[in-house]
Amino acid sequence: MPTKSKSLYSVHPGIGMVQKWIAELPTKTGRSLEEWIAFVKKSGPPTEKERRDWLKQKHGLGTNSAWWIAERADGKGTEEDTPEAYLKAAEGYVEAMFAGASRELWPIHEELLDLGLNLGSDVKACPGKTIVPL
Repeated sequence: MPTKSKSLYSVHPGIGMVQKWIAELPTKTGRSLEEWIAFVKKSGPPTEKERRDWLKQKHGLGTNSAWWIAERADGKGTEEDTPEAYLKAAEGYVEAMFAGASRELWPIHEELLDLGLNLGSDVKACPGKTIVPL
């Protein structure tokens, strides 16, 4: 059985913030993430934007909480929930960035990534989905 190689990328620090938010949600709001998602799907407005506004105005949630819950009710945003999901998504972000005509830039990316990561043990590469391809 082949072994999966370790990712060149590191988990973005924001993932820890999301995990902390998920863990604290029941204490702060009385509902777990799963319970909020079920509630939104059953009782909330139809669109993600309307759901965000509804969660903030009717249920007193902050902007980030409302955004994250509304997004997950639509099946999005789960790549931020665990380090493993993030790393899988990060690989996809980079692949998408170098798709098509940009693929010829892949060797430059590999060389720069290698150079950067070899600067020291504190250097990390944490791709995000908002990177704009060339």
